Amino acid sequence: MNIHSARALAVVGVGMLLAVSAVGGQTAITPPSNKYTPAQDVELGQQAAKEVEQQLPMLREEEVTSLVTSIGRRLVDSIPQDLRHSEFRYAFQVVNVREINAFALPGGPMYLNRGMIEAAHSEGEVAGVMAHELSHVALRHGTAQASKATKYEIGTLLGAVVGSIIGGNVGSAVAQGTQFGLGTAFLRFGREFERQADLLGSHIMAEAGYDPLEMASMFKTIEQQGGSGGPSWLSGHPNPGDRYAAITREAQLLEVRDPVRETRAFTRAQARLRGMTAAPTTEAATRKAVARGPAPVPAGPLEPGRVAPPSSTYTTYTEGDLFRVSVPSNWRELPSSHAVIFAPDGAYGTAGGQGVFTHGVEIAVTRNEAHDLRTATDELIASLARTNQNLSRPSRFDRLKIAGRPGLRTVISNVSDATGQQERIAVFTVLLRDASLFHAIGVAPRDRFSDYEGTFRRVVASIRMMD
Repeated sequence: MNIHSARALAVVGVGMLLAVSAVGGQTAITPPSNKYTPAQDVELGQQAAKEVEQQLPMLREEEVTSLVTSIGRRLVDSIPQDLRHSEFRYAFQVVNVREINAFALPGGPMYLNRGMIEAAHSEGEVAGVMAHELSHVALRHGTAQASKATKYEIGTLLGAVVGSIIGGNVGSAVAQGTQFGLGTAFLRFGREFERQADLLGSHIMAEAGYDPLEMASMFKTIEQQGGSGGPSWLSGHPNPGDRYAAITREAQLLEVRDPVRETRAFTRAQARLRGMTAAPTTEAATRKAVARGPAPVPAGPLEPGRVAPPSSTYTTYTEGDLFRVSVPSNWRELPSSHAVIFAPDGAYGTAGGQGVFTHGVEIAVTRNEAHDLRTATDELIASLARTNQNLSRPSRFDRLKIAGRPGLRTVISNVSDATGQQERIAVFTVLLRDASLFHAIGVAPRDRFSDYEGTFRRVVASIRMMD
């Protein structure tokens, strides 16, 4: 069966003055004073990125990352010439967490939470948030704030940067553990920097072909739907006071160049996200990373013939606020952007650039439009068949209880992408209270399936829902 890897990221910011041109044109924006060089922005941003990517899950989904990268490149090409820095290394990625949030690091890395993209009503709204974040980078607000507040070396700022990104109790501990005890508030944006980013963002949007009013529209959406349980966009980006009116006034002074009309990529990306497992909260994702350390990288060559039998002792895992499950103690959790996967050593690795496993269990939740268990299960198996061309169709379904709820079980066959050998797959499904489809998929080589079938049943029997 195919699996995908995960990883993550985020922000910095702070005060200054705007100058309105005397002849009534668009607002002129002057970058704040800064003791750091653009090259140091890049150094700080890249170092912070490495730190944070160990703790937050990145989404590796082609349609979604392609959309974000396309918007990002269009916006970068529209930065005013006097604010361009050849040293900067712009990159655009998506964090697989549910809060409505977005962050940009000095020197170019930008990250949008999956929750931000899911909440947007249009491509222009996504572009509005990205243009705002891009403006903080172009104006070098992060290191400008560091220049005002401290004489510390760049390296001593990293813990505070990471802490401000993560938020919650975990983030506070990271920030307080830095050499100088810098608190998370140190790196939050000030209202004047926010005003600058709003206005420059509107200029960049218009030049890139997006209506600046969609920035104001997205900020309204964020205000109405702001997430909880982790850092929210508003906590680090305070309203300068008349945000919507100011953006609207500025938009009237701007000409939208070559308006963007095609938005099918945005529609496809949102549809893809809706069909995926629900994203965890940032707090849950970081707590898991801190508790277990970095997720293991898929092993080198697969050795299915040397995979140890399932242990008779079990280890219990709590997966955020979704469910609890017990698996053989000689299985480990694998990195994945779309599911929770447990497999023994020697049973996971890569094939054709994709993560794969030959023995183990995948557990995930997907949205369900059908609202009936059998139809939703059929749709799940059809989706599996799209990436596993040799997957068979089920011949029968057995009814059983999963976490005290009516569920289904079926067994299908496949040819493993990893070994080219026949494998059998036990599929267990149940509907959650919100009608989402919860599934557990047990995989083993055909000649060992009978040895694993009891283990799969025991794993599923251990599941406790937290919905």
